[in-house]
Amino acid sequence: MFKTEYEFSLPKGYVDEAGTLHNKGKMRLATAADEIVPLRDPRVQQNSSYLTVLILARVITKLGALDYVGVDVIEKLFTADLAFLQDMYQRINDAGLPNVHAVCPSCSHKFDVPVNFT
Repeated sequence: MFKTEYEFSLPKGYVDEAGTLHNKGKMRLATAADEIVPLRDPRVQQNSSYLTVLILARVITKLGALDYVGVDVIEKLFTADLAFLQDMYQRINDAGLPNVHAVCPSCSHKFDVPVNFT
C-alpha cells in the first residue's frame, strides 16, 4: 500500500495557551495545490519565507490533541521544530529526478540517465 501520511515527534514541541505540550503528529504528502495556492497569499508576496508556514499548515494533519493545525500554530513553533518539519517535508515529498534506462550502443553497458525537464 502506498504511504501518504507520516508520523513525527517534534524535538521541542508546541505549547498551547493552556501550557499543554503537543509534540507527536502526522504530516501527509503534499499535493500540487499545497504548493501553488499559498503563492497567491499576500503574506507570501510580501515575504517569501512565509510560504513554508502556509504549506506546513496545509500538510500537517495532526499535532498532539489539537483539533486543528493552522497558521497560528505553525507561527508559534520553536525554530528547532520548524526546521525539523521543513526537513521532513522535503524528505517525504522529494521524488528526485526520474531516470531513463539506457544502453550504450558501443559496449552494451546498461545505465540510468536522470531526466531533467528544465
